[in-house]
Amino acid sequence: MNKKEKQDSSQEEKNTKSNETQNEIKNEEEKNMDENTKKEENTEKEIISSLEEEIKLLKEEKLRLLAEMENLRKRTERDKMDSVKYGSVNLARDILSPNDNLTRALDAIPEAEKKSKTVTNLIDGLKMVQKEFSTILEKHGVKKIESLDKQFDHNYHQAMMEIENDKIEEGIVVNEMQSGYIMHDRLLRPSMVGVSKKSNKHKDFSTDKDKKKP
Repeated sequence: MNKKEKQDSSQEEKNTKSNETQNEIKNEEEKNMDENTKKEENTEKEIISSLEEEIKLLKEEKLRLLAEMENLRKRTERDKMDSVKYGSVNLARDILSPNDNLTRALDAIPEAEKKSKTVTNLIDGLKMVQKEFSTILEKHGVKKIESLDKQFDHNYHQAMMEIENDKIEEGIVVNEMQSGYIMHDRLLRPSMVGVSKKSNKHKDFSTDKDKKKP
């Protein structure tokens, strides 16, 4: 091999090595670029995931706030309605006393006693006043509790005494000393009543009879 051929061969080897080195550098650069790209993609995914979670939390918070506002609106509306319905409950309770006195006055008048025309007119006038009074009360949601001959109910009745009566069941209202009233669906005042009970004699008789049974 002559000198020129040697030089050419040497140059070719150098070129080959140079190409290999360049390829290695290029491959390394591509590898680094791939790794950087993956890191960027992972970072973007993490950011997107974080943002989606934050959006979810904001939506939940918004829905919770809207629900609380709706509950507040309903509660305010309910309080407003209750204020209109029951705002005069104390006044209504106080004006029941004049009606009680009017009722007692009319009940105290003997039915069989002969009366003058003036007294009769006065009684009729009082009855008209009482009727108008009841109408006004009902107009504002105040109604009398019907108690007589009803089963005793502690929600509406206040027992003042027990009255022995073997002809009816126990726990029946047989006497009303003072009428009770409700305002819409609330108790204004309970009815003061007398409640039936079996006599002790009847109870003893029933007990003895039961004991004789085989």
